[in-house]
Amino acid sequence: MIKKLFYPAIFGFALFFSIPVFAGCEISARVSIIGNEFPAIQTVGAGAQECKGAEVTSNLTSEHKDIQVPGMKGNPAEYTSAIISTSSIVPLMNEDLIRPLNDLVAKYGKDLQSSQLIKIGDNIMAVAFMANSQHLMYRADVLKEIGVEPPKTYEEMLSAAKIIREKGIMENPVGGAYAAGWNLGQEFNNIFMGYGGSHFKSGTAQPNVNSEAGIKTLNLMKALSEYMNPDFLTHDSNATNAEYRAGNIALLNMWGSRAASQTTADGVIDAVKNNHSIAGPMTVGGGSIPASTLWWDGWTVAKNISDEEAEATFIAMMNGIRPDMMQDQKIRTQAVWLIEGYEPTDAAIGVFESAKMSTTPYPMLPYMGILHGALGNEIADFLQGKESASQALADVEAAYMTAAKEKGFIN
Repeated sequence: MIKKLFYPAIFGFALFFSIPVFAGCEISARVSIIGNEFPAIQTVGAGAQECKGAEVTSNLTSEHKDIQVPGMKGNPAEYTSAIISTSSIVPLMNEDLIRPLNDLVAKYGKDLQSSQLIKIGDNIMAVAFMANSQHLMYRADVLKEIGVEPPKTYEEMLSAAKIIREKGIMENPVGGAYAAGWNLGQEFNNIFMGYGGSHFKSGTAQPNVNSEAGIKTLNLMKALSEYMNPDFLTHDSNATNAEYRAGNIALLNMWGSRAASQTTADGVIDAVKNNHSIAGPMTVGGGSIPASTLWWDGWTVAKNISDEEAEATFIAMMNGIRPDMMQDQKIRTQAVWLIEGYEPTDAAIGVFESAKMSTTPYPMLPYMGILHGALGNEIADFLQGKESASQALADVEAAYMTAAKEKGFIN
């Protein structure tokens, strides 16, 4: 389903949205939004807040994954919409916290194309507005100085990092969002899939990460971490990007949705502004599968709210992704938008390359979030030298099994 969503859109520029513009965007009930905080989502939230007639509030924070489920469990729910991605929609669906949008799409989205709608069975559960992926970003001047081409593999990244350190250019030239928790788990997922790993035994919810691919993944992550800031286990995307913008790192695997802001954020130094470069995702271990995952971002409507609030939320969120926003050059650079009128910018190169290389979509399985959480919590001990790779992965699988049984995914 995700491949159907992404690949025709990115390559054919099949612009998914033909959205009716709600003149003046008048709403009659409250709207409350929870979501991540990167620029594209901030733009969507701001567009929703342009609506008049009732209050529209937003809580855009890097902690959104910890807040969205409890914030939508109440009756009425605190948040009427969660801006979500391929992975973060799953906990909301597992808890039955979001409503099907079929009726609202029929009423207010008659011009929406089917490829833009995120369906589970016959139910439309979200509206996608952008594509995303992690890929290489680098300092062209630093690589030129050491006489090295932009790395196409993680092994080449390690080789370049070694030369940069040996020449005294940077002590810790590699950046990665390795903050213990969700970020660390995602970096494992990227490399694990590049090694051809499968998170679960075929056709089951049984974990399959304590494997040759899993051990190779941890060993590579350990090697990369030796060229990172010693506090790498506290660095999420925001902290990693701050290091890059300050000129402290030259190579990083980062989200395409952050590409444009690398040269426009406050405090970025001139060397970064003048030499920031983007390439596609790297491979690993001699394989051809990108060590990355392909994602979509979109929005939902809460189940535990009134129909009036649901309608107001749908209208406001549609206003946040209206086509005339694509006339703003600054907004166009923020993402690979799946909105009518979007024309690709230089900042979109990495995500387009991810699609071109047939990057594997993130596994949208009901129990993937549990495994992702176990990875993020357990593998830090290996990276700190406290236990072996096999023991860390055994701990991951044990933690997963306990939680999966509690949720009823495994008997």
